[in-house]
This record gives sequence, structure tokens and C-alpha cells, in this order.
Amino acid sequence: MTMGKIIFYEDRNFQGRHYETSSDCPELTSYLSRCHSCRVESGCFMVYDRPNFMGNQYLMRKGEYSDYMSMMGMSDCIRSCRTIPAHRGSYKMKIYEKENFSGQSNELMDDCDNIQDRYRMSDCMSCQVQDGQWLMYEQPHYRGKMMYLRPGEYRSFRDMGMSSSKFMSMKRITDSCH
Repeated sequence: MTMGKIIFYEDRNFQGRHYETSSDCPELTSYLSRCHSCRVESGCFMVYDRPNFMGNQYLMRKGEYSDYMSMMGMSDCIRSCRTIPAHRGSYKMKIYEKENFSGQSNELMDDCDNIQDRYRMSDCMSCQVQDGQWLMYEQPHYRGKMMYLRPGEYRSFRDMGMSSSKFMSMKRITDSCH
């Protein structure tokens, strides 16, 4: 499996000190005083504007991001990052209308651009990811703030440091990252 590689820079336009990694980093300020630009040489990464994979998130694919704040609308500099491993195989997630896996539920195996239209669900406030890597969006049609989910149980999106506690569309992260 090919590992991803990302280089963070303290200043915009790839200036200042830099830090390179191919793994999760819960606190970038251990290496850099701030981070305002980055270059993804391979793979995909989620970057976060708070330490420990919290706060606003953005998916970074291969490319150059000379001033990530203006492009992504993040409130502060990048504080942590997580690698997104390649996934081959099926995708499966069960979404719930309310926190703690309660209320109406539905199972997804592919992208869903609007849970209101497809399932008549007004909210998605918790989920269980069985297979694959997923992105959830607070608005229909993959818009608004996003959240990265890997296999596991998510009882409350609010407890994960998200300003929004509900999501309206979901997309699989496919092999296009690697």
C-alpha cells in the first residue's frame, strides 16, 4: 500500500519552516508555530483547525494549497491532520435520525446527496460505519462543513467538536485518493 505524504508550511505560499509527514498528527504546533499552506505529494489527508482531529475539517487531495484559509474558509490555521487509508471493497454505514442510535434508521452502501429526499429523514445525528471511509456534509448535495468518518460508532456528532450536530448528505471516499 502506498503511503500518503503531506508537507505543511508556517506561512502562505509555501514559505517559512516546514514539516513533512506520512502519518496522523494530533498536534502540528509541536513542529510548527502555525500552518498556513501545504502541499500534498500523494494520498489524501483530512486537516483540522483544532488539535486532536477536532473542529472544522477539510479533505486534502494531491495538490498545492498556497493559502488554505481563503480556499477552505477555515477560521484558523491547520492544527492537526489524519491520513486517509486506501479502501478496497464494500462501503456500509447505518445512519440514525437522533443521537445514541435512536429514531429512524437507514443503511447506506453508496453516496446519498440528500437524506430528506431519499429516506424522508429530517436529520442524521449519529451513525455506525461498518465498512469504508466516508465524508458527511451538513447540507444536501455535499455542501457545507464536512466530517470524516472511518469504521466505528459515532453516538453524537456534537461530542466530536462539530458546530453542527446533524448532517444531510454522505459520500464515500473512493480509491481516487491513492
